[in-house]
Amino acid sequence: MALKLPRHILPFAALAALGGAVFVVATTQPDRTGTVPAKAPPAAPAAQRAGTVSGAGVIEPSSELIEIGVQRPGVVTQVAVQVGDRVSKGQLLFAIDAREAERSVGEARTSVQLARERVEAARVELASAQRLLDLVTSVDDPRAVARQEIIDRRAQRDAARARLEVARAEVAQGQAQLASAQTGAGLLAVRAPRSATVLQVNTREGQYATAGPGPGNQDPLMVLGETVPLHVRVDIDESEIGRARIGAPAVVSPRGQATRRVQARYVRTEPLVVPKRSLTNSGNERVDVRVLQLVFALPDEARGFFVGQQVDAFIPAEQPQQRAAQAAARPKQ
Repeated sequence: MALKLPRHILPFAALAALGGAVFVVATTQPDRTGTVPAKAPPAAPAAQRAGTVSGAGVIEPSSELIEIGVQRPGVVTQVAVQVGDRVSKGQLLFAIDAREAERSVGEARTSVQLARERVEAARVELASAQRLLDLVTSVDDPRAVARQEIIDRRAQRDAARARLEVARAEVAQGQAQLASAQTGAGLLAVRAPRSATVLQVNTREGQYATAGPGPGNQDPLMVLGETVPLHVRVDIDESEIGRARIGAPAVVSPRGQATRRVQARYVRTEPLVVPKRSLTNSGNERVDVRVLQLVFALPDEARGFFVGQQVDAFIPAEQPQQRAAQAAARPKQ
Protein backbone atom coordinates (compact mmCIF):
# COMPACT_ATOMS: atom_id res chain seq x y z
CA MET A 1 0.00 0.00 0.00
CA ALA A 2 1.55 3.37 -1.13
CA LEU A 3 2.40 5.90 1.57
CA LYS A 4 0.30 9.08 1.23
CA LEU A 5 1.62 12.36 2.65
CA PRO A 6 -0.56 15.32 3.44
CA ARG A 7 -0.40 17.97 0.76
CA HIS A 8 0.84 20.70 3.11
CA ILE A 9 4.00 18.61 3.86
CA LEU A 10 5.14 18.18 0.19
CA PRO A 11 6.64 21.70 -0.23
CA PHE A 12 8.73 21.25 2.93
CA ALA A 13 10.00 17.85 1.69
CA ALA A 14 10.96 19.34 -1.67
CA LEU A 15 12.87 22.17 0.06
CA ALA A 16 14.68 19.66 2.26
CA ALA A 17 15.72 17.58 -0.80
CA LEU A 18 16.96 20.70 -2.60
CA GLY A 19 19.00 21.76 0.40
CA GLY A 20 20.57 18.32 0.64
CA ALA A 21 21.52 18.42 -3.05
CA VAL A 22 23.13 21.86 -2.65
CA PHE A 23 25.10 20.62 0.36
CA VAL A 24 26.37 17.55 -1.49
CA VAL A 25 27.46 19.61 -4.51
CA ALA A 26 29.19 22.20 -2.35
CA THR A 27 31.14 19.65 -0.29
CA THR A 28 32.26 17.39 -3.16
CA GLN A 29 33.83 19.99 -5.51
CA PRO A 30 37.60 19.40 -6.25
CA ASP A 31 40.19 21.79 -4.92
CA ARG A 32 40.94 24.21 -7.76
CA THR A 33 43.32 26.48 -5.95
CA GLY A 34 46.65 26.98 -7.76
CA THR A 35 49.87 25.69 -6.22
CA VAL A 36 53.47 26.52 -6.99
CA PRO A 37 55.53 23.41 -7.88
CA ALA A 38 58.34 22.62 -5.49
CA LYS A 39 60.78 22.32 -8.41
CA ALA A 40 60.54 23.98 -11.80
CA PRO A 41 60.48 21.57 -14.77
CA PRO A 42 63.67 21.35 -16.85
CA ALA A 43 63.96 24.04 -19.50
CA ALA A 44 66.68 25.57 -21.55
CA PRO A 45 68.08 28.85 -20.13
CA ALA A 46 66.43 31.95 -21.52
CA ALA A 47 69.76 33.32 -22.71
CA GLN A 48 70.33 30.13 -24.68
CA ARG A 49 66.87 30.18 -26.27
CA ALA A 50 67.06 33.84 -27.27
CA GLY A 51 69.80 33.64 -29.91
CA THR A 52 69.38 30.08 -31.12
CA VAL A 53 67.29 27.92 -33.40
CA SER A 54 66.00 24.83 -31.63
CA GLY A 55 65.41 21.45 -33.14
CA ALA A 56 64.64 17.90 -32.12
CA GLY A 57 67.42 15.40 -32.66
CA VAL A 58 68.11 11.69 -32.48
CA ILE A 59 71.40 10.02 -31.61
CA GLU A 60 72.73 7.74 -34.35
CA PRO A 61 76.03 6.00 -35.18
CA SER A 62 78.49 7.97 -37.26
CA SER A 63 78.18 5.21 -39.87
CA GLU A 64 74.36 5.38 -39.60
CA LEU A 65 72.57 2.12 -38.87
CA ILE A 66 73.92 -0.92 -40.74
CA GLU A 67 71.10 -3.46 -40.98
CA ILE A 68 72.29 -7.02 -41.58
CA GLY A 69 70.22 -9.64 -43.38
CA VAL A 70 70.84 -12.79 -45.41
CA GLN A 71 70.93 -13.45 -49.15
CA ARG A 72 70.12 -17.15 -48.77
CA PRO A 73 67.36 -18.27 -46.38
CA GLY A 74 67.91 -21.04 -43.87
CA VAL A 75 68.10 -22.08 -40.24
CA VAL A 76 70.56 -20.15 -38.09
CA THR A 77 73.13 -22.60 -36.72
CA GLN A 78 75.51 -20.18 -35.00
CA VAL A 79 75.38 -16.68 -33.56
CA ALA A 80 78.98 -15.60 -33.02
CA VAL A 81 78.52 -12.14 -31.43
CA GLN A 82 76.51 -10.44 -28.71
CA VAL A 83 75.07 -6.98 -28.27
CA GLY A 84 77.83 -4.52 -27.44
CA ASP A 85 80.63 -6.54 -29.06
CA ARG A 86 83.15 -4.70 -31.18
CA VAL A 87 83.63 -6.49 -34.52
CA SER A 88 86.17 -5.99 -37.27
CA LYS A 89 85.60 -6.12 -41.01
CA GLY A 90 85.11 -9.70 -42.19
CA GLN A 91 84.44 -11.13 -38.72
CA LEU A 92 81.76 -13.83 -38.54
CA LEU A 93 78.42 -12.56 -37.20
CA PHE A 94 76.19 -15.61 -37.64
CA ALA A 95 75.93 -18.66 -39.87
CA ILE A 96 73.11 -20.40 -41.75
CA ASP A 97 72.83 -24.20 -42.12
CA ALA A 98 75.33 -24.97 -44.92
CA ARG A 99 74.99 -28.74 -45.28
CA GLU A 100 73.22 -28.61 -48.63
CA ALA A 101 75.64 -25.96 -49.92
CA GLU A 102 78.63 -28.05 -48.81
CA ARG A 103 77.17 -31.06 -50.65
CA SER A 104 76.89 -28.94 -53.81
CA VAL A 105 80.51 -27.85 -53.40
CA GLY A 106 81.62 -31.48 -53.04
CA GLU A 107 79.71 -32.55 -56.15
CA ALA A 108 81.15 -29.65 -58.16
CA ARG A 109 84.69 -30.48 -56.99
CA THR A 110 84.23 -34.12 -58.03
CA SER A 111 82.96 -33.03 -61.45
CA VAL A 112 86.06 -30.90 -61.94
CA GLN A 113 88.32 -33.81 -61.03
CA LEU A 114 86.55 -36.12 -63.49
CA ALA A 115 86.81 -33.50 -66.22
CA ARG A 116 90.54 -33.15 -65.62
CA GLU A 117 90.97 -36.92 -65.91
CA ARG A 118 89.10 -36.83 -69.23
CA VAL A 119 91.51 -34.13 -70.36
CA GLU A 120 94.47 -36.38 -69.57
CA ALA A 121 92.88 -39.29 -71.39
CA ALA A 122 92.13 -37.11 -74.42
CA ARG A 123 95.71 -35.79 -74.41
CA VAL A 124 97.11 -39.36 -74.43
CA GLU A 125 94.72 -40.32 -77.22
CA LEU A 126 95.74 -37.29 -79.27
CA ALA A 127 99.44 -38.06 -78.83
CA SER A 128 98.88 -41.65 -79.95
CA ALA A 129 96.87 -40.60 -82.99
CA GLN A 130 99.55 -38.06 -83.94
CA ARG A 131 102.32 -40.70 -83.76
CA LEU A 132 100.36 -43.08 -85.95
CA LEU A 133 99.75 -40.32 -88.46
CA ASP A 134 103.43 -39.40 -88.45
CA LEU A 135 104.29 -43.06 -88.99
CA VAL A 136 102.19 -43.51 -92.11
CA THR A 137 103.18 -40.16 -93.57
CA SER A 138 106.90 -40.79 -93.06
CA VAL A 139 106.99 -43.71 -95.55
CA ASP A 140 108.93 -42.67 -98.65
CA ASP A 141 107.32 -45.11 -101.04
CA PRO A 142 103.73 -43.97 -101.61
CA ARG A 143 102.81 -47.46 -102.77
CA ALA A 144 103.61 -48.90 -99.33
CA VAL A 145 100.71 -47.09 -97.60
CA ALA A 146 97.26 -46.71 -99.02
CA ARG A 147 95.90 -43.21 -99.44
CA GLN A 148 92.83 -44.17 -97.45
CA GLU A 149 95.03 -45.15 -94.50
CA ILE A 150 96.52 -41.69 -94.34
CA ILE A 151 93.07 -40.11 -94.50
CA ASP A 152 91.78 -42.32 -91.66
CA ARG A 153 94.81 -41.61 -89.46
CA ARG A 154 94.44 -37.89 -90.00
CA ALA A 155 90.71 -38.08 -89.15
CA GLN A 156 91.50 -39.99 -85.96
CA ARG A 157 94.05 -37.33 -84.98
CA ASP A 158 91.55 -34.53 -85.58
CA ALA A 159 88.84 -36.35 -83.60
CA ALA A 160 91.22 -36.85 -80.68
CA ARG A 161 92.12 -33.16 -80.77
CA ALA A 162 88.42 -32.22 -80.71
CA ARG A 163 87.78 -34.51 -77.75
CA LEU A 164 90.65 -32.84 -75.90
CA GLU A 165 89.12 -29.41 -76.50
CA VAL A 166 85.74 -30.66 -75.27
CA ALA A 167 87.35 -32.09 -72.14
CA ARG A 168 89.11 -28.79 -71.46
CA ALA A 169 85.80 -26.95 -71.85
CA GLU A 170 84.21 -29.36 -69.38
CA VAL A 171 86.98 -28.53 -66.89
CA ALA A 172 86.28 -24.81 -67.30
CA GLN A 173 82.55 -25.42 -66.88
CA GLY A 174 83.13 -27.54 -63.78
CA GLN A 175 85.41 -24.89 -62.28
CA ALA A 176 82.71 -22.26 -62.86
CA GLN A 177 80.13 -24.45 -61.16
CA LEU A 178 82.52 -25.07 -58.28
CA ALA A 179 83.12 -21.32 -57.86
CA SER A 180 79.36 -20.72 -57.90
CA ALA A 181 78.78 -23.42 -55.27
CA GLN A 182 81.57 -22.01 -53.10
CA THR A 183 80.10 -18.51 -53.40
CA GLY A 184 76.70 -19.81 -52.35
CA ALA A 185 78.22 -21.59 -49.37
CA GLY A 186 80.13 -18.45 -48.43
CA LEU A 187 76.93 -16.42 -48.37
CA LEU A 188 75.67 -18.61 -45.55
CA ALA A 189 78.41 -17.27 -43.27
CA VAL A 190 77.35 -13.64 -42.69
CA ARG A 191 80.30 -11.39 -41.88
CA ALA A 192 80.68 -7.80 -40.75
CA PRO A 193 80.91 -5.38 -43.71
CA ARG A 194 83.08 -2.99 -41.67
CA SER A 195 84.43 -2.39 -38.20
CA ALA A 196 81.54 -1.45 -35.92
CA THR A 197 79.68 -2.18 -32.69
CA VAL A 198 76.84 -4.70 -32.49
CA LEU A 199 73.78 -2.65 -31.49
CA GLN A 200 71.02 -5.24 -31.81
CA VAL A 201 70.67 -9.00 -32.33
CA ASN A 202 67.27 -10.18 -33.54
CA THR A 203 68.05 -13.82 -34.31
CA ARG A 204 68.84 -16.93 -32.30
CA GLU A 205 70.21 -20.36 -33.06
CA GLY A 206 67.49 -22.57 -34.49
CA GLN A 207 65.42 -19.72 -35.92
CA TYR A 208 64.63 -19.60 -39.63
CA ALA A 209 66.04 -16.56 -41.38
CA THR A 210 64.27 -15.37 -44.52
CA ALA A 211 66.03 -13.44 -47.25
CA GLY A 212 64.79 -9.92 -47.85
CA PRO A 213 61.60 -8.29 -46.56
CA GLY A 214 58.65 -10.51 -45.89
CA PRO A 215 56.24 -11.78 -43.23
CA GLY A 216 58.05 -12.35 -39.97
CA ASN A 217 61.19 -10.60 -41.23
CA GLN A 218 60.35 -6.92 -40.81
CA ASP A 219 63.31 -6.35 -38.49
CA PRO A 220 66.92 -6.86 -39.57
CA LEU A 221 68.65 -9.89 -38.11
CA MET A 222 71.42 -7.68 -36.71
CA VAL A 223 72.11 -3.97 -36.49
CA LEU A 224 75.66 -2.60 -36.47
CA GLY A 225 76.99 0.92 -36.18
CA GLU A 226 80.13 2.92 -35.54
CA THR A 227 79.63 4.53 -32.13
CA VAL A 228 82.91 6.44 -31.92
CA PRO A 229 81.95 9.15 -32.43
CA LEU A 230 78.20 9.32 -32.04
CA HIS A 231 76.27 11.62 -34.36
CA VAL A 232 73.16 13.69 -33.74
CA ARG A 233 70.67 14.18 -36.58
CA VAL A 234 68.80 17.42 -35.86
CA ASP A 235 65.56 18.45 -37.59
CA ILE A 236 65.22 22.15 -38.33
CA ASP A 237 61.71 23.26 -39.36
CA GLU A 238 61.65 24.71 -42.86
CA SER A 239 60.42 28.03 -41.47
CA GLU A 240 63.62 28.28 -39.37
CA ILE A 241 66.15 27.32 -42.03
CA GLY A 242 66.96 30.93 -42.87
CA ARG A 243 67.71 31.76 -39.25
CA ALA A 244 70.05 28.84 -38.47
CA ARG A 245 73.79 29.49 -38.74
CA ILE A 246 74.75 26.49 -40.83
CA GLY A 247 78.21 25.24 -39.91
CA ALA A 248 78.27 26.46 -36.32
CA PRO A 249 78.48 23.97 -33.42
CA ALA A 250 75.29 23.07 -31.58
CA VAL A 251 74.46 22.66 -27.91
CA VAL A 252 72.82 19.29 -27.27
CA SER A 253 70.86 18.23 -24.19
CA PRO A 254 69.27 14.82 -23.54
CA ARG A 255 65.48 14.96 -23.54
CA GLY A 256 64.35 15.91 -20.02
CA GLN A 257 67.87 16.95 -18.87
CA ALA A 258 68.08 20.60 -19.94
CA THR A 259 70.76 21.38 -17.36
CA ARG A 260 73.16 18.94 -19.02
CA ARG A 261 74.62 20.52 -22.15
CA VAL A 262 77.23 19.17 -24.57
CA GLN A 263 78.72 21.05 -27.50
CA ALA A 264 78.54 19.06 -30.74
CA ARG A 265 80.71 19.67 -33.79
CA TYR A 266 79.05 20.37 -37.15
CA VAL A 267 79.55 17.55 -39.66
CA ARG A 268 77.29 18.11 -42.65
CA THR A 269 73.93 19.24 -43.93
CA GLU A 270 71.68 16.74 -45.66
CA PRO A 271 70.80 18.35 -49.00
CA LEU A 272 67.26 16.97 -49.14
CA VAL A 273 64.44 18.57 -47.13
CA VAL A 274 62.24 15.71 -45.89
CA PRO A 275 58.91 15.35 -44.05
CA LYS A 276 59.18 15.63 -40.29
CA ARG A 277 59.33 12.25 -38.56
CA SER A 278 60.80 13.00 -35.13
CA LEU A 279 57.87 14.38 -33.12
CA THR A 280 58.11 16.10 -29.74
CA ASN A 281 54.41 15.65 -28.77
CA SER A 282 54.06 19.41 -28.33
CA GLY A 283 50.50 20.73 -28.51
CA ASN A 284 51.35 23.30 -31.19
CA GLU A 285 53.49 20.96 -33.29
CA ARG A 286 52.52 20.48 -36.92
CA VAL A 287 53.08 17.10 -38.53
CA ASP A 288 52.96 18.44 -42.11
CA VAL A 289 56.16 20.47 -41.69
CA ARG A 290 59.22 19.57 -43.72
CA VAL A 291 62.62 19.75 -42.08
CA LEU A 292 66.26 20.27 -42.97
CA GLN A 293 68.50 17.72 -41.28
CA LEU A 294 71.83 18.81 -39.82
CA VAL A 295 74.32 16.24 -38.55
CA PHE A 296 76.62 16.97 -35.61
CA ALA A 297 79.29 14.85 -33.89
CA LEU A 298 79.34 14.45 -30.13
CA PRO A 299 82.74 14.73 -28.43
CA ASP A 300 84.41 11.40 -27.66
CA GLU A 301 84.36 12.14 -23.94
CA ALA A 302 80.57 12.61 -23.87
CA ARG A 303 78.92 9.92 -21.76
CA GLY A 304 75.33 8.87 -21.21
CA PHE A 305 74.19 9.15 -24.84
CA PHE A 306 72.77 6.11 -26.59
CA VAL A 307 71.81 5.31 -30.18
CA GLY A 308 68.15 6.15 -30.77
CA GLN A 309 67.94 8.58 -27.82
CA GLN A 310 66.03 11.83 -28.39
CA VAL A 311 67.79 15.10 -27.64
CA ASP A 312 67.12 18.82 -27.82
CA ALA A 313 69.56 20.81 -29.95
CA PHE A 314 70.18 24.55 -30.04
CA ILE A 315 71.97 26.02 -33.06
CA PRO A 316 73.22 29.64 -33.10
CA ALA A 317 70.91 31.93 -35.04
CA GLU A 318 72.00 34.45 -37.60
CA GLN A 319 71.71 37.95 -36.13
CA PRO A 320 69.96 40.65 -38.21
CA GLN A 321 73.17 42.66 -38.59
CA GLN A 322 75.02 39.55 -39.79
CA ARG A 323 72.37 38.86 -42.41
CA ALA A 324 72.50 42.50 -43.54
CA ALA A 325 76.29 42.36 -43.84
CA GLN A 326 76.11 39.15 -45.83
CA ALA A 327 73.48 40.63 -48.14
CA ALA A 328 75.62 43.73 -48.69
CA ALA A 329 78.70 41.58 -49.42
CA ARG A 330 76.93 39.68 -52.20
CA PRO A 331 77.83 40.96 -55.70
CA LYS A 332 75.03 42.84 -57.36
CA GLN A 333 73.57 41.36 -60.50
